[in-house]
Amino acid sequence: MARRRGTDSESDEADKKRVTKEGFRKALSIFQFVRPYRLQYIIGFVFLILSAGTTMSFGLLIGQITSVIQGKSAYTLNQVTLFFVGVLVAQAIFSFFRIYFFSQVSERAMADVRRATYSKIITLPIPFFEQRRVGELTSRISADVSQLQDVLTLTVAELFRQVATLLIGTAIIFYVSWKLTLFMLATFPVIIIAAIFFGKFIRKLSKRAQDHLAEASVVVEETLQSVNVVKSFTNERLEISRYGSALQRVVTTALHAAKYRGIFVSFIIFALFGGIIGVVWYGGSLVLNNEMPFSDLLTFIVYTTFIGGSVAGMGDLYAQLQKTVGSSERILEILGEASEVNAEDELPLFVPVQGNVQFENLKFSYPARPDIAVLKGVSLDVAAGRKIALVGQSGAGKSTLVQLLMRYYNLSSGRITIDGRDLTSFNLTELRKNIAVVPQEVILFGGTIMENIQYGRLGATEADVREAARKANALNFIESFPEGFKTIVGERGVKLSGGQRQRIAIARAILKDPAILVLDEATSSLDAESEQLVQSALDELMQNRTTIIIAHRLATIRKVDKIYVLREGQIAEAGTHDELATLEDGVYANLVKLQFEPIT
Repeated sequence: MARRRGTDSESDEADKKRVTKEGFRKALSIFQFVRPYRLQYIIGFVFLILSAGTTMSFGLLIGQITSVIQGKSAYTLNQVTLFFVGVLVAQAIFSFFRIYFFSQVSERAMADVRRATYSKIITLPIPFFEQRRVGELTSRISADVSQLQDVLTLTVAELFRQVATLLIGTAIIFYVSWKLTLFMLATFPVIIIAAIFFGKFIRKLSKRAQDHLAEASVVVEETLQSVNVVKSFTNERLEISRYGSALQRVVTTALHAAKYRGIFVSFIIFALFGGIIGVVWYGGSLVLNNEMPFSDLLTFIVYTTFIGGSVAGMGDLYAQLQKTVGSSERILEILGEASEVNAEDELPLFVPVQGNVQFENLKFSYPARPDIAVLKGVSLDVAAGRKIALVGQSGAGKSTLVQLLMRYYNLSSGRITIDGRDLTSFNLTELRKNIAVVPQEVILFGGTIMENIQYGRLGATEADVREAARKANALNFIESFPEGFKTIVGERGVKLSGGQRQRIAIARAILKDPAILVLDEATSSLDAESEQLVQSALDELMQNRTTIIIAHRLATIRKVDKIYVLREGQIAEAGTHDELATLEDGVYANLVKLQFEPIT
């Protein structure tokens, strides 16, 4: 609940800000995505102008038909009617091509916005994802981009058409009767003030509805990702209730906005038709006094209707543009983040390393918790091809060392080198290509086993994949499936057992062929038989590689070259298993007693 209140508070603060010239300019920068399709956009605008021009001729043609009926025209009724039909056909053709070209721009530009947003998100550093939830980010790509779609093309074009209708129509009616025009324009200030007043509230409520919709997406994302937990605790009712509550907030806010929108539209309709009644009354008196012909009054009323429709439409378009400012701000905020890698850059030539890793006096606090020191001056040396283990209680800093080695975070103090070369001097892609991680909780993608193993080295041949699977003790169970390597593993590998997923991950790491290997509790959640198979595969994987093992189960690390025991962010002990196990009152010795000595 605290999270939700914080989100609402931030949203409210954002809504209180005025849409400044600078803010609107930034929002308009989203139009950079239309630039590649400017030719189609220009053609669409040409057809828009032609369509608007034919529409604006309707009032004059109706006036001309009235003059023919009154016997005051040089044309016959058939001639004028035939010309009118021709204008209608032209207007229909112009409208078709206007929509066709603008839709081309809209669809392609939106695909580019989604591609750019996703490309930016996928290249952002880990701290960015720690501050945001997955559902929120997917909502940005789906809901916020959809909000932009019509506005980038159709709405802007429609706004132009409405403005053109307003200006041209006003010029025509002013020419027809300046007295009647001034009378009609007297109602406009009231409508404009109402549009500004209601627009402010509609924008605020619409933006809040978008935020609530993002929160509802978060509930769905989290629930589906943890569906096993939901079902094991039989909390389906709770999750349905959570999602229902989130949707109710969306509905409540949207209906609140709809109420203001309804009041605004009702007021506009009342004002417009009231104005038309006034025009008919005053215009009728001018016709009776022979100050203007009846055909001109009819023309005036038609154009007044056009102008009124434009003003009413502009109010709704203005509200849509206001909503778009909020959506574009969120997308531009993501696009403005600093990427840790540039996916468009040509990949550097891969230079393998020997694997000599040194941590020198590391001090570190996570960006989200800068006041809590996780590492307090850790130094250790891993020679190329050697195997070390990191042992200690949860929170001692074991995983943090690996995350710093992968450069998921920047160091607060100290230095990490590989083969004597400072970690910051490596190209990030080059660095991570030399390191493979086999985690405790293996994440597989929803494709085939072949695709998941090939993820370790894109473009690897089927023979390479089979050899990697054989070394990982995975070939037998893979070939036991009817579809073999083409077997679909399901969402997050749900169709495979824990041991099978682990061996797929090991095969993926073998295919990558890294110089440095990190094993993060790789066997801790397996049964005895699976552990034996996985451990055998790990032994194959660790050959001739610098290996860092994070372990709680001490039986898996007895054969490593050196064990480092971390306690409260510092190295408390270092040595082999035999050396540390015999230390009196040693931290490692106590852990050995807890794990291996029977409880009496």
